[in-house]
Amino acid sequence: MNKPIDQDPNRSLTLVLYVLYIIAIFTGGLLALIALIINYVKLNDVRGSIFESHFLWQIRSFWWYLFWNVIAFVPFFFLFFTGNNPDLFAGVALGSTIFCIGMIALSWIWIVYRAIRGIITLNDNQPI
Repeated sequence: MNKPIDQDPNRSLTLVLYVLYIIAIFTGGLLALIALIINYVKLNDVRGSIFESHFLWQIRSFWWYLFWNVIAFVPFFFLFFTGNNPDLFAGVALGSTIFCIGMIALSWIWIVYRAIRGIITLNDNQPI
């Protein structure tokens, strides 16, 4: 028995996962991790449907989001090489902080864009 795509429970799940990815920016990524686990657990259930492309889109979005957030903190590693020079420490700390805040802000914008684009495509009953 084929259900219309609008009544498919995977459609609702996919939408909820997109919302979790958006809200995750306010929870330190915890909800994104929960959404990722659900994506992997339910991936076989959506194979061959339009929802498979959405799940893969969400999974890739998560891993790139994590990558860019880890990269944001890499410059803080250089604080260990400043020695006892307080001016150098202050400069590296300031530069690292500005870089970190900028990268995290860009990654937030990017993950929200990916989720909204996915929601719009899901609403049109199209694969992403």
